[in-house]
Order: sequence, then structure tokens, then C-alpha cells
Amino acid sequence: MVIGTTIASMMVGLVACGGSKTETAGKETKKTEKKTEKKEEEANPYKDLKVGALLIGSKDDTSGYSYAHSQGIRTAVQSLGMTEDQIVWKDLIPDNMDEAADAKVIAAGEECIKEGCKVIFTTSWGYMNGTKTLAEKYPDVYFAHGTGNLCNGKNFINYFGRIYQARYLSGIAAGLKTKTNKIGYVSAWGTDNAECTGGINAFAMGVASVNPAAKVYVRATNSWFDPAKEKAAAEWLLTAKCDVMAQHVDTAEPQVAAEKVGAFSIGWNSDMSKEAPNAVLTSVLWHWDAFYTWAIQAVGEGTWDGKNYLGGLNEGMVSIAPLSALNDPGAQAKIDEATTKMKEGSWDVFTGVIPTNTGTTVGTAGASLSDDDILFKTNWYYQNVVATN
Repeated sequence: MVIGTTIASMMVGLVACGGSKTETAGKETKKTEKKTEKKEEEANPYKDLKVGALLIGSKDDTSGYSYAHSQGIRTAVQSLGMTEDQIVWKDLIPDNMDEAADAKVIAAGEECIKEGCKVIFTTSWGYMNGTKTLAEKYPDVYFAHGTGNLCNGKNFINYFGRIYQARYLSGIAAGLKTKTNKIGYVSAWGTDNAECTGGINAFAMGVASVNPAAKVYVRATNSWFDPAKEKAAAEWLLTAKCDVMAQHVDTAEPQVAAEKVGAFSIGWNSDMSKEAPNAVLTSVLWHWDAFYTWAIQAVGEGTWDGKNYLGGLNEGMVSIAPLSALNDPGAQAKIDEATTKMKEGSWDVFTGVIPTNTGTTVGTAGASLSDDDILFKTNWYYQNVVATN
């Protein structure tokens, strides 16, 4: 008994002083696991990062403006090893740019912050003032506003793309396809909004480059998102004998309206051939994931520099969808030629002396308009554009 007790006491002492091999191995395993976890966290700075997104439509849209943004955010998040759970969506946020709408933008942004978002994307023009207020109130949160012109060089930037390059290319397809030489264009706004007119003018220049006899008839809905008005505007233009329909509004209603009467169309924001397969020649596309990936990386890795973002064909920010079989046989070659010139930098859309539809001119020979002029000061129409309201 004494011997047994002594041996037992010795064993207890061994455990107390040095621990068993099993226990030591367990501790080493835990240390290794902690080191591995630490390395994984260092390797993936996005592990706990949450992203907020304010949309004028819904994250569940299947085409159009909000669809293009939501897909861009999802693609960026996935490419960085993040999950859908790390995105906080705020759908159907109005962008009327009045006091009531601004309050809803601010409220939606604050909800994102309460849910832990470190970076918030406000995707529509009318969210600009509300985003500015949020950035001032929450200096430790990063805000990026789509299509606007306000920023603070710190935690508030704006982002956009040279979409006019893709608009021009789509204009080539439209100009070659029309038989009536009347091309319709449903626009959210008229000359009061340079984002819209810049796109219209680039499209009209593309049309004129292959068909000087054609005219582009613009009908404004005075709303970014109003399916009923978009449909009505398209039907008005189709009744006026427009046989190709383009658009700068958020839904596919103009595409569907064109298909119903046997006309053709140019989609917008996303490839709209799935909504109107018998009408769509091509679609003008945004690849917002190019920006969203850059922005999320900058926040996650601590490299955010407060600078605005502007990408074009070369950055993969904009493009047109593959041409459908409905196109004129010569369209691809003409589009390829123009694309090459823009990518090489030997020529761009708003270059030289540009005639307007009022008899005046814009620009100077041998020079291109500045980004600022193109994005915010093109409140005029190219010479072949006809405003219908």
C-alpha cells in the first residue's frame, strides 16, 4: 500500500511539474491552431468586413441598374473570399434629392453602420447629399457614391466610368440597323442632366459615324426608375416610326416594347437579350465589380486614399455585350475598329470640334474634352439629336 501510494504521489508530482506528454502535445496543438488562425486572419483582411449597399431598386432585380450594381458587389465580395452574409442590402431607397428622400438615405446608411458596415456604397445619383451628411457624421466609415460629383478626399469619394465609350460603340450597331433612319432613346432626363446627355451624345455620334442620315429622337421620363413611364415613352417613339430603341432608364420596358412591334433595341446596364431576345442588338454594360473590388480591397488592406474612381474600356469598367445575330453584317468590324482606337488612346469620343443641334459648337480641333466637361457639363445635344419633350 505504501509503495502504491508513493508511486501515485510521484505520478501526481510529474503531472503537476511538467505535465504529461499528451497534455503538452495538446497545448502545442492549440498554439499551432492559434498561429494558423492568426495567419489566416492576416491573409484574409476581409474576414470580418461588412459592406453596405443602398439601391434604388432591389438586390433581387434580374436586369437593369440595381441588378448591375448588386451583381458587381456580389462578384467583388466573392472574389475576395467573402460571403453574401457580409453584405447589408438596403433596397428601394428613393433618390428624389429632396429633404424627405435625403432623410431616408441617411437612415438607411445609419442602419448599415449599426449592423457593422465599414464601407457603404450609395449607388444612385440622388443619394449624393445624404451620403455627404453621413460621411461628415461618421468619419471612421468609408462612403463611395455612384455617379455623383461630391467628395471630401478622405472617407467620401465618388465613382463612375467612361460609359460614353460603350455608348458610342452601341450607336454604331443602331446606325447600321435602322431602316427608317429614326432611332428612339428613352432617357431619364433631358439636358438638365449631363450624365444622360453625355450618353445620348456619344450614342448619337456613334450612329452618325456610320449613318449620317439617321436622327436620334429623345423622350425623357423625368425619373430614373418608373416602369410605366419608360414603357409609355418607348411606345410613343415607336409610334413615331423609330425602329431601333435605346435607353437610359432603369428597367427593360423599352426593350420589351420594341420587341412587341418588331423593332430592334440596345439594352442598358445589363445584357437585356434575355428580356427581349428578338429585339436586342447589343447592350451597354457596366462592370461595377471592377470598382467594388478595388474599394473593398482598399478598406480591408488599409490603402484607401480618398481619391475618386473613373474607369473605362481599358480598366474593364464598361463594354458592350456580344453582338446578336440580328445585327448588320458589317457592325462587328466597325465596332472593333473604334474600340481599338479608344483602347490605344489614339482617339476618343469627345474629340475635336463637336457640332450641337442648336448650331453652336463645343470643343477645339485636335483636343479632347476633359473628364470633368464630359461627365458634368455636356448639357447640350449633338447635331443629329431631336428632343421630343
